[in-house]
Amino acid sequence: MARAMWKGAIQFGLVTIPVKLYLATESKGISFNMLHKTDLSRIQMKVWCPVEDEPISRSDTVKGFEYAPGEYVVVTDEDLERVPLKTVRSIEIEQFTKAERDDAAVRFVKSAYYLEPDKVGRKAFNLLKSVLAEDGLTAICKVVIKDREALAALDPFGDTMLLTTLHWPDEIRATDELDLGDEKYEFKPAEVAMAKQLVSAMTAEFDPSQYKDEYRQALEEVIMAKVEGKETVEIEAPEEGGKLIDLMAALEASVNAAKASREASSDKPVSVSDAKAAKEAKATKSTAAAKAKAAAEDEDEAPAKPARKRKTA
Repeated sequence: MARAMWKGAIQFGLVTIPVKLYLATESKGISFNMLHKTDLSRIQMKVWCPVEDEPISRSDTVKGFEYAPGEYVVVTDEDLERVPLKTVRSIEIEQFTKAERDDAAVRFVKSAYYLEPDKVGRKAFNLLKSVLAEDGLTAICKVVIKDREALAALDPFGDTMLLTTLHWPDEIRATDELDLGDEKYEFKPAEVAMAKQLVSAMTAEFDPSQYKDEYRQALEEVIMAKVEGKETVEIEAPEEGGKLIDLMAALEASVNAAKASREASSDKPVSVSDAKAAKEAKATKSTAAAKAKAAAEDEDEAPAKPARKRKTA
């Protein structure tokens, strides 16, 4: 059973709803162990005390804040519990806003959590969820998780609600440092029309089940090939960027490829790479069929060989 990583209550007005938070996501990436290069033994990461010049146990460590160079004050779990903020043990709803948020500052999601209400708070919990869903609203709130206060958004999600923590506005870097250029571009009507056709051909209802972590799957295959002593196949390196392209020709080719792939699977979103692969597969199949047909015709046109006479005694 999932383990709650936070317990507290939703607070809005004078309404209190006891809830627990559960992580809504989990990492599925492949993890590696660090080995000694010469003998492939697994190395150990030890906590080292430079004063005593020896390794120590993690249980012998404490949190310390450096308030001056080389000067620290110890901060205990009890100190953190005594922080004078309501949000240490409550999700304080600050306001409600339309779910379609256009403010770029609130688009940078950090983590997502499911909410589970206690039995005594289920009615109020579902009432709040119902109102948010019917009016298309999001609750903007603040909460302390893992020793840090976070800005968060609370939204209906299936049978429960989803709390997504957000970056504070001053944590989001400005785009001023990016080399975006200052050119002003004018697009030909045909280019705009072709781009819209490509977007239309690749537009469909989002279905998360249609997607998978292909990198993880490919990496697992590479690892198993090494375990079994097989040779791994290298993929072709992508073309170098920076080259000028014929935008109109690239758009037209992409539209044709996307349409061809869409015909094979009308319900699934089509990427340009998928469309290109489908087009190449179709061309390969057509070529193989043509060769087979030509070979059959050549065989039919070839003169029949005379039957061999059997020897008689």
